[in-house]
Amino acid sequence: MTKSIVTAFCVLLLACSFAYAESETPPNVVLILSDDQGYTDYGFMGHPEIETPHLDKLASESALFRRGYVPTALCRPSLMTLITGLYSHQNKTTGNDPRNTPANKAHAEKAGKSATELLISHIDKTGALPQWLAERGYVSHQSGKWWEGSFGAAVSPKE
Repeated sequence: MTKSIVTAFCVLLLACSFAYAESETPPNVVLILSDDQGYTDYGFMGHPEIETPHLDKLASESALFRRGYVPTALCRPSLMTLITGLYSHQNKTTGNDPRNTPANKAHAEKAGKSATELLISHIDKTGALPQWLAERGYVSHQSGKWWEGSFGAAVSPKE
C-alpha cells in the first residue's frame, strides 16, 4: 500500500513538472509528515479544538492527500518506506533500532561495516525520494526525525 502511495506521489510530482515543462519554474512541493499525531489533529482535517490557521491556508491552496498508510506502526521503518517506496523487508529496516538486533549485527560484521553503514547502504543502492526529485530539478530539504545518513541537508540537482 505505501509503495503505491509513494509511487502515486512521485507520479504526481512528475506530472506537475511535465505540465510546467515550458515554464521556467517547476511547482513548489511541500510534503509534511508528522509523527505521533492523529490524522484529524489539524483544523483543516476537522478537529473541533486544535487551530492550525497557517496549515489550513496551505491545505486550502494545495493538493491534499487525506489518507496515507504505512505497513508498520513503527517510526523508523515507516519513514524508510516513505522515502524509498519499499516495504520494510525490502529496505531492510524493520524496527526502530535495527542496529541492535543480533541478525543485523552479525550481517554487518560479515559485511565488514557497522550496522548503521550497512543500513544506509541500502538507501544508496535503491535511491530515495530526494534524489529522484533532484533529477527533476527540485531542491529537497528534510528536517526532524531522520536516522539514515545525510538527508538532514538539502539535496540539490546536479549542476
